[in-house]
Amino acid sequence: MSADAVTEVESRTMRAVVQRAFGGSEVLQVEEVPLPEPAEGEVRVRIAAAGVHAVDTAIRRDAGPPSMPRPVLPMTPGRELAGVVDAVGPGVDAAIVGSRVVAHVGFRSGGYAEFALAPVESLHPVPDGVTFPQAVATIGTGRTAQLVLDSVEIGPEDVVVIPGASGGLGSQLAQLALSGGATVVALHGGEAKRAVVEQLARGEKLAGGRLLPLDATDESWPARMAELLGGQQPSVLLDGVGGATGRAALETLGRGARVVIIGWSSGEVLRLDSDDIVERSLTVTVPLGRALPDLRLLETRALAAVAEGRTVPPVDEYRLADAAAAHDAIEQRRQRGKVVLVP
Repeated sequence: MSADAVTEVESRTMRAVVQRAFGGSEVLQVEEVPLPEPAEGEVRVRIAAAGVHAVDTAIRRDAGPPSMPRPVLPMTPGRELAGVVDAVGPGVDAAIVGSRVVAHVGFRSGGYAEFALAPVESLHPVPDGVTFPQAVATIGTGRTAQLVLDSVEIGPEDVVVIPGASGGLGSQLAQLALSGGATVVALHGGEAKRAVVEQLARGEKLAGGRLLPLDATDESWPARMAELLGGQQPSVLLDGVGGATGRAALETLGRGARVVIIGWSSGEVLRLDSDDIVERSLTVTVPLGRALPDLRLLETRALAAVAEGRTVPPVDEYRLADAAAAHDAIEQRRQRGKVVLVP
């Protein structure tokens, strides 16, 4: 084979994370695979950042949500991706080549790679001034934050408790509440995550609210919160952690408070019964259990929020070769912001 031929073969391959079995993070291995070619209505994106989601870890274990089809192995994970359009398939205007884009590809995958395919209708332009990691941190997690806050009205008079505020979703919820002028009790899991939370209020559009970072691993945090608030009780709980932390947060709420259950990263859903609801006149909402609204509109709004400075998503970057470590960080709840893979 000539040198030119070898170069041509090498140019048609790429590095990708490949999963050939269900199991622990060790099943994620980087391999050299063929470069994908876009079909009709698709584009190929040179990946600059790929989002890593808790759902990705569940899919890897063959424990994905019932709403999602079981993946066919081997596969390359990754449903959130950002980068530059490299090629287009039939029916797609070639003028888009070279554009900075971000996409959530839904039930498809492929983002943990140097290149990936995406339906052209899934693309959004990356706003000026927004980095690829920030964009990919926003496209899925940010749209969830928009959906959550559509379910509860939050204003300057509110005190909002957010367990897991150092994570990808919790941090964006905290910033959106701060941008609306609320007081945010940002719970984090240990001093290692405190620095992430302390930076959430940095930004002109976030200065109107009040940020109170508290370590949820210190059992005295409710008393410390009461002292800082001068006895005022929280009016909103946005809980994506559940377990003992979620329950402790619930116990601090005042009468008429609103509770929004987002998830249970602790592995245990928030436990509450009719007595809790009646005694405190609570309103409880589970927005992610409803029929999904227009996801593209939520994505557009989320990207507008980061472009306008109402969110500045903290990002926890890992190299593509360290995808297994990125999954471990999420499953062991060690992430500091949204976990993102970069080439």
